[in-house]
Amino acid sequence: MRVSGAFRNSSLQGAYLILAARALGLDAGPMSGFDNDKVDAAFFAGTPIKSNFLVNLGYGDPAGLFPRLPRLSFDEVARIE
Repeated sequence: MRVSGAFRNSSLQGAYLILAARALGLDAGPMSGFDNDKVDAAFFAGTPIKSNFLVNLGYGDPAGLFPRLPRLSFDEVARIE
């Protein structure tokens, strides 16, 4: 239970990291699907720390970035009665 809670909480903290990075003008790309055991062995050997996800941070080349998809307005997706 503690481990699953820690992973869930670290995912939420990762989301805040991404929001903060983007607010500073950085591009951020979270990644999953990597080999956690290899990352843990390379960076956290001998510690109780475990990887959850990776985030690449930096300034992307505008020529290679995809434009942001359009967002629906509140009125298009919600109704208050």
